[in-house]
Amino acid sequence: MVFNSLEFFIFLPVVFILYWFVFKNHLKAQNVLLLIASYVFYGMWDWRFLSLILLSTCVDYGVGLKIDATTVAKQRKRWLWVSVIFNIGLLGCFKYYNFFVDSWIDMFSVFGYELKSTWMLHVVLPVGISFYTFQTMSYSFDVYYKKLKPTSDFLSFAAFVSFFPQLVAGPIERASNLMSQIFNKRTFNYNQMVSGLKLILWGLFKKIVIADAIGPIVDDIFANYNSHSASTLILGVTLFSFQVYGDFSGYSDIAIGTSKLFGIELMSNFKFPNFSRNVAEYWQRWHISLSTWFRHYIYIPLGGSRGSTLKSIRNICIIFLVSGFWHGANWTFIFWGGFHALAFIPVFLLGRNAVYKDTVIAQNSIFPSFTELGQVLLTFVIVTFSRIFFRSASITEAFGFIHRLCTNFTYETYLHPLGYRMMDYYILIILFVVYEYIIRKDERSPFLFTSKVVRFIMYTIVVLAMLLFYDSNVDRSFIYFQF
Repeated sequence: MVFNSLEFFIFLPVVFILYWFVFKNHLKAQNVLLLIASYVFYGMWDWRFLSLILLSTCVDYGVGLKIDATTVAKQRKRWLWVSVIFNIGLLGCFKYYNFFVDSWIDMFSVFGYELKSTWMLHVVLPVGISFYTFQTMSYSFDVYYKKLKPTSDFLSFAAFVSFFPQLVAGPIERASNLMSQIFNKRTFNYNQMVSGLKLILWGLFKKIVIADAIGPIVDDIFANYNSHSASTLILGVTLFSFQVYGDFSGYSDIAIGTSKLFGIELMSNFKFPNFSRNVAEYWQRWHISLSTWFRHYIYIPLGGSRGSTLKSIRNICIIFLVSGFWHGANWTFIFWGGFHALAFIPVFLLGRNAVYKDTVIAQNSIFPSFTELGQVLLTFVIVTFSRIFFRSASITEAFGFIHRLCTNFTYETYLHPLGYRMMDYYILIILFVVYEYIIRKDERSPFLFTSKVVRFIMYTIVVLAMLLFYDSNVDRSFIYFQF
């Protein structure tokens, strides 16, 4: 089931009514309802893969109890490795096995040995497997580091693992944040519900009007990059930056908003990354839950930036390469991660990686300075260029795209085969950027105007835009489902 479907808009009110009107005073019953709803939500995609979620839940539930039951350091670490190996093993089997086999075959072919691909597995990648395996591992880590006491309530723990708003594409919640809310009584809050509905509306706008609307244009340009000039390729990768942002941040907004309807607060996953002033700030604003996960469970245990400069650079490279590999079993993602490591290291060496941690562009003014504007544009160009690797199907295609971009400097007026009016999309993107700039100080208040009349006008514009740009022929699944 996906958020932007008729099924979900039937499913959500039913669960909401049962949750607050039937089981209002029964925390256990509410958690069981969330568990059942989550399994229905996921099972409508492919019920067979529910067994993987259940298996991961059982393993980490047991590991948490085993870690807590002993004070012997070696035994605690041994049980932690059980969780890590099992969950990484799931990812390895379903997501990375064919990648390693294919790479092994390619390596031998370089030396003239042709191996058959009979070892390849023909399995479907379970939706959301990278998200829920990392979430369950966070529980084992938090118990191991004594930041969280393990629970003996299996059903509530299972509800934490499979919580449907963020099950498929995050945010990846740390157990210490989400579990405390799952295990404590929730009370209905009208303002929280209204805030949630606003986020859902804004998330749907970003998905339908931004991501889905420009998706066919991006697909056409990348599929036919050899026949286009540099001007069109720049247009294609720039639009892809807005597509992937609208798609993924839109999903996160809907997930956070839906969670609010059930009295649960998820962490922010995006904080207007397009206004970042360097690459370090970008990663403080983009896919925050994943960056936080890597920082707490890999970067800091490796030593973080506490050791020598060389070791810090090593740790930065590891984090970005692992992040790239997390996104997909393809060398394109590893190159993408490596590119960001190379872009991040100069910022780190200059001591600029934490300068903009608690501020936004034009913090105390209406307009940004020329310096800030230049920084934002440079960061956007760097990040957008990296997305050539992110979007391309192969390394060969990515470098082919770059070669064409750097050698064919002619200008052409791009015309989509189906006759999309490009000026409409240029205006749309400009208006979207301007509006996000206006609301840049609070990612959880997309309709922050105090005037009820102005808010009503904004709601009307958003709904009409969704009706205008909705296209039933466009694939409505979310990009990050493949990760």
